[in-house]
Amino acid sequence: QVQLVESGGGLVQAGGSLNLSCATSGAGFSINDMGWDRQAPGKQRELAATITSGGSTNYADSVKGRFTIFRDNAKNTVYLQMNSLKPEDTAVYYCNARLSFPRGRYKYWGQGTQVTVSS
Repeated sequence: QVQLVESGGGLVQAGGSLNLSCATSGAGFSINDMGWDRQAPGKQRELAATITSGGSTNYADSVKGRFTIFRDNAKNTVYLQMNSLKPEDTAVYYCNARLSFPRGRYKYWGQGTQVTVSS
């Protein structure tokens, strides 16, 4: 059974930093792209950052220069380092991973972790 388990959310003051991590567990697959989405109260879920299996990254304009996504393929884990946090970064952050099985490719999400930035 595939599971994505996030950790590292919490409450921080504006200008502070938080580091999120997400470990993928299970068997019978290889991991392709990984990433983080976020959903602020009353808003649609949006992409925050993605990283390919080769290490190429993509960021939402709103987080460029402040967030860094990286992964440890040996640990099947993706990280999101968030610096210079702003109140508008407050959201539930969901990690995701696209997995390849013999039967096909499927995208999975974690349960979400709350990030709250106070002004």
